[in-house]
Amino acid sequence: MTVANPVIQLIPDNKKGLKILSDYLDLNDKESELIRDYPTVYIHNWENSDKFEVYVGESNDFFQRTQQHFDDENKRDAWQKNIKDKDAKLYVIAHPEFNKSLTLDVENRLIHYLSSSSSVVKIHNARGNPQNKYYPCEEFDSIFSKIWRQLRTYNRALFLSESEIKDSAIYKASPLHKLNFEQAIAKEKIIDKITECLLKDKENQLVFVQGDAGTGKTVLMSSMFYDLINKKEHVVETDGTTYKDLECAIVVNHVEQLTVYEEIVRKLDLAKKDENIVFNPTTLINLFKDKKNSPKKRDKLFDVIFVDEAHLLLTQNNQSFTDNNQLNELIKYAKVVVVMFDKKQILNSEQYKDDNEINEYIKQAKDNDSYIELKTQMRMMGNKKVLHWIKTITNDGKIEKVTKHRGNYDIKVFDDPSKLEQAIKLKASDKKTMLSRIVATYDWPYSSASSPKDDKYWNVKIGNWKRPWNREILRYGTKKDARAVKGLAWAEQPQTINEIGSTYTIQGFDLNYAGVIIGPSIKYRNGKIIYDTKASCNKKATNKRTMNDGSHVSFGEEFLKNELGVLLTRGVNGLYIYACDDELREVLKKSLQ
Repeated sequence: MTVANPVIQLIPDNKKGLKILSDYLDLNDKESELIRDYPTVYIHNWENSDKFEVYVGESNDFFQRTQQHFDDENKRDAWQKNIKDKDAKLYVIAHPEFNKSLTLDVENRLIHYLSSSSSVVKIHNARGNPQNKYYPCEEFDSIFSKIWRQLRTYNRALFLSESEIKDSAIYKASPLHKLNFEQAIAKEKIIDKITECLLKDKENQLVFVQGDAGTGKTVLMSSMFYDLINKKEHVVETDGTTYKDLECAIVVNHVEQLTVYEEIVRKLDLAKKDENIVFNPTTLINLFKDKKNSPKKRDKLFDVIFVDEAHLLLTQNNQSFTDNNQLNELIKYAKVVVVMFDKKQILNSEQYKDDNEINEYIKQAKDNDSYIELKTQMRMMGNKKVLHWIKTITNDGKIEKVTKHRGNYDIKVFDDPSKLEQAIKLKASDKKTMLSRIVATYDWPYSSASSPKDDKYWNVKIGNWKRPWNREILRYGTKKDARAVKGLAWAEQPQTINEIGSTYTIQGFDLNYAGVIIGPSIKYRNGKIIYDTKASCNKKATNKRTMNDGSHVSFGEEFLKNELGVLLTRGVNGLYIYACDDELREVLKKSLQ
C-alpha cells in the first residue's frame, strides 16, 4: 500500500504567522481540513548560539493550542518567551492517516530524534508517550520517514539525517525507545516493586537485573528513570495523594556512559537548575560523608538509585574509594537500588566479584521477588548461528564453522591490519555506517599520566603499521587533528577514525561495524583459545587480587576472556577481525569458509 505524503507548513512563530497560515488554508480546502479538523503535530524552534532549542507538541486543535502558547509567552522563565525573543519558526505537520495514537507516536519519535541530535541543545517538553497497537501502526515507520525527509528539505542543520541520529550514543541510550515485550514486562514488574517499597516505607531494597551484552539493560533502565523523574508512573500514598518530589539518581562507573546520561538529562531538561542526578559511584557515596567518612553530608536517602553497568563498580580499595564494596554502599543510601549487571563484562581485579558474592545479591533479590533476567539479543543483526559462533569463541574457547547464511551480518578475517583499517574506513565514509571504528585488546602500552619516550603517541604497533590509542590525538594532536565535540562519546568524535579504541572507551556502546584487533595475549593452541596474561598490558586485569583471607589470586585469564567478549559484540551490522597470532588467524579464516 502506498503511504500518502505529509502536509507540512513552515511559518513565523507568532500571531502574524498564524494569520498567514489561516489565510492560506482558506484557499486550500484539502490542507485546511487536515490541519483544522484532524490531529496535528507541531515543532516550535529557535536558534541559541548556533544550536537549536525546540518544543514538540501534538493537538486536536492546532490553532487553539498554538494561541495558548502565544498567550503564555510572558510567563516568567517559560519557554514561550523564546518565541518572541529568538525569531522562532513553527512547523505544523498533518497527514491523512493521523489519529490521536499516531500523532502521539510521531511526537515521541520527533522528541527522540531531536534530543539525539548534535544540533539540538534542549527539548522543552520531553514528554515521551509511545503507543501500543492502533490503526494504522503498521504504517507508522513509513509515515514518519516521509515526515522527517520533508522536514530536512526545510532545514538540514536542525533535522540531521536518520543515520546520523541513530548512530549517536544518546539515541541508543534514550528513554524514548519503544520497549520490546521482555523489557516492557520487566519494567512493569520493577515499577510495581518500587511502588510497593515506597508505600511501605522500606529502605535498602535491591532490584537485580541480569543480562548479556546487547539485551537492552541500558534502555530499560533509562526508560524507568525517565518515567519516575517525569512522574509518569505515579506512586500513590494510602490516603490517595501522589508521592511527591521523588528523588532518583543514575550511577555508572564509566566515563563515556556518564557523559551520555548527563547529555540526556540536560537535553530533556530532567533536572532542576543546579541539581545533579547523574553520578559516578564515588561522588554519590561521598555525598553522605566527609573526607573522614563521618558525619553525613546528606541526611535524606534517595528514593531510587539506578546503577548501569553495575559489574563495573569497585569491590576493592583504591585511591579514590576506601570502602569494601561500592554496591553495598549504594544500597545504604537509597530506599531502592536497581542494578543492571553482566558478570561477563567484569574486566579488572578492582571490580572482581566471585560467584558466591553475586549469588548473594541474586538470592536477596529473588527472595524479594525483584530478580529480572533479560535474554533477547537486541544489538547484533546476526542470526542465531552468528551469535552461537561468537559465544562459543568467548565462552568455550572453541572456534566452530559458521554457516554462510548469517542473516544481515558481515564477518571477515584479514591477514593485515592495514587491510582491516581500509575496510573500516570505507564503512565509516558511508553515512549509513559511519559509526565504524577499530578496537583492540589491551596488549600495547598506554598511560594516561605520561607520554611515551620514543614516539608522539601511545600506539598499537603491528610490524610497520601503527595507530594511536584512544584519546591520544586529543591529548597530543594539533587543533587540526583533533575536532572534539562536547558531549559526544569516543566513537562519535571525527578524529577517532584514526585511533584504536579499547574496552575502556567502547564498553556499553554500539558500532555499525567493529574492526577488532586481537592482540598477542590471545592465542590458539591444540584446538583451543588460550589467554597469555604475560602478553597483556592491562595490569588491572592481570594483577593478582588480594582476597578477604589475605591470599593473592589471579583472575587474569577470566578478565582477558571477558575483554574479548566485549570487543566481539560491539558490531551491529558486521565484525571485521585481525588476529596477531598466526594460528588463531588461520583457524578463524577457515571457520568462515
